[in-house]
Amino acid sequence: MSRRPNIIFIVADDLGFADLGCYGGRPAKFGAVSPNLDALAANGIRFTQGYANSPVCSPTRFALMTGRWQYRLRGAADEPINSKSRGSATLGLPPEHPTMASLLQQSGYATALIGKWHLGYPPHFGPLRSGYDEFFGPMSGGVDYFTHCDSRGTHDLWFGEEESKETGYLTDLISDRAIGYIDRVAKSEAPFFLSLHYTAPHWPWETRDDEAVAADVKDNLFHLHGGNVDTYRRMIHHMDEGIGRIHDTLKKHGVDKDTLIIFTSDNGGERFSDNWPLVGGKMDLTEGGIRVPWIAHWPAVIAPGSTSEQHCLTMDWTATVLDAAGVEAAPSHPLDGLSLMPVLRDASQGFARPLYWRMNHRGQRAYRHGRWKYLRVDGHDYLFDIDADARERANLAPREPERLTRMREAWEAWNETVPAIPADATVSLGYSNADMPQR
Repeated sequence: MSRRPNIIFIVADDLGFADLGCYGGRPAKFGAVSPNLDALAANGIRFTQGYANSPVCSPTRFALMTGRWQYRLRGAADEPINSKSRGSATLGLPPEHPTMASLLQQSGYATALIGKWHLGYPPHFGPLRSGYDEFFGPMSGGVDYFTHCDSRGTHDLWFGEEESKETGYLTDLISDRAIGYIDRVAKSEAPFFLSLHYTAPHWPWETRDDEAVAADVKDNLFHLHGGNVDTYRRMIHHMDEGIGRIHDTLKKHGVDKDTLIIFTSDNGGERFSDNWPLVGGKMDLTEGGIRVPWIAHWPAVIAPGSTSEQHCLTMDWTATVLDAAGVEAAPSHPLDGLSLMPVLRDASQGFARPLYWRMNHRGQRAYRHGRWKYLRVDGHDYLFDIDADARERANLAPREPERLTRMREAWEAWNETVPAIPADATVSLGYSNADMPQR
């Protein structure tokens, strides 16, 4: 490579493990749901054991930005940060904390975040305070695709730290901005880092043709009375179309070969998603809440058609990005993430990667090591052989009590290395069993 790679880090919002065709997703009535992402996977690498740092939005984003266990930061203890935190000086990503963006920025990268932030509000927090030269998108966790208002009815679309009154379907606005950004920076001397964080396919359930729905959901963006699988798949398709246009723009400028494109989701799918064969979804530490699509495309480095069973967490992407760019972590804030560059260069490579999670919600905890997973939900401890039983239906705890004890002790030892969940941490649920039946 003649210079350090450009990097585009794409994050979908609440995308299920099997929503994409390349992960076994079925075609929609209109045809293939994700042809462009499927093509990136076919010409790059697809991870089958990639996990989110959390089964809910903002905690995963803390891990993504810092490359460290999200539990180290107070803001990540809220599950998730909600719009009531506007003005809080506590619930956000501290500007003094090194981030993937700030480390790249300091090393000479042009940096931009286009899309969802969800890591606290100005004046205390914001993308421009955490390493991004440019920002366009919403600050909160969820907004209407047409009015761009959050769940409290507050307009929440920004250019930098000024409100943007731009009109249009948010998924398309994000894609258009990304294309415009690449057009500006692709030929510059400095490489660029673009965080492209879509809100799709997060509620409310609105396709490009559903502007009339905005008035119906303005008082409750959770959209509990609407949506369906067809609408949901179309929302994914709109995002996929934008990603295809962005890839075409890289080719137009002749920088596709030396651009690392990463795609993942912040957590498992929500109510209309396809997580097969996994059980559970957003807010759950069962596999459906944390195992997500992981795709990387980098023609200069990654062999097409690669597949890896490497166990990995969101924050490992952070370490990988910095490694690819030749950037060291800040000595004051060592990374917890591990670089996947050896796997990108050769998909047959692998390494042991213990994975840990905890949730205030339902007192959940989980530890994946090799084929085994220890899980606690609502005070019940389980043991699963994930390689044999990804659906987590065959509880082996009664048959393997010693293994269960060892794994529980290993989780508890890890938990001692991160701060405890503070007493004032909140859990925000959009709906309950009263709104729809649960499994």
